[in-house]
Amino acid sequence: MRVILPLVLQANEDVHKDRARLLNLAARQGDLGQANRVWLLKLADTYGVEESDRRKLFAELKRRVDIVPPSLALAQGAEESGWGTSRFALEGNAVFGQWTYKQGQGIVPAQREAGKRHEIKAFSGLRNSIAAYVHNLNTHWAYVEFRTGRADARKGGGDLEGAMLIGTLHKYSQRGQDYIHTIKAIMRVNGFSVFDRARLQRLEGEET
Repeated sequence: MRVILPLVLQANEDVHKDRARLLNLAARQGDLGQANRVWLLKLADTYGVEESDRRKLFAELKRRVDIVPPSLALAQGAEESGWGTSRFALEGNAVFGQWTYKQGQGIVPAQREAGKRHEIKAFSGLRNSIAAYVHNLNTHWAYVEFRTGRADARKGGGDLEGAMLIGTLHKYSQRGQDYIHTIKAIMRVNGFSVFDRARLQRLEGEET
């Protein structure tokens, strides 16, 4: 937890900075200015949004550019990496078991079925692994339900809670609902919900 939690919080803070600017622009009337338009187009490209209508563009970006509750990230990371002991975590910093079909970019599972081509994507460091996980939840078609549920939760105000959103990730694992039950149990038994209110503390003379 000492290693992963600060990295999760940092990844969320990076996303939050973009979200804050996005919300500010969405509230504006009239022309956004050249610099803001360029930034917005780059953000849309990063998050895989292709929409020419301004209102629809902002609506979709607000659904995608948002944080992942730390309790959810911690529980999924623990399960997917065997609490950091899996071969994929040790050899490739692959904390969340993300797949890739680009040969050579990951680690071939020892028990991969004949005819399958996927690898477990490897990363140069844990920070990159966590950032990719957050981006995956924010962009992949399989997690539309997660993003919609998160947007609905935002309307109620307060902190996002992992326990409220884990049910939307039944497509994350081939285990389906059994996977959901496992993640819920990890969050509950380890008291991870408290971390949904955690924030990075800035120290004098340091960025974070």
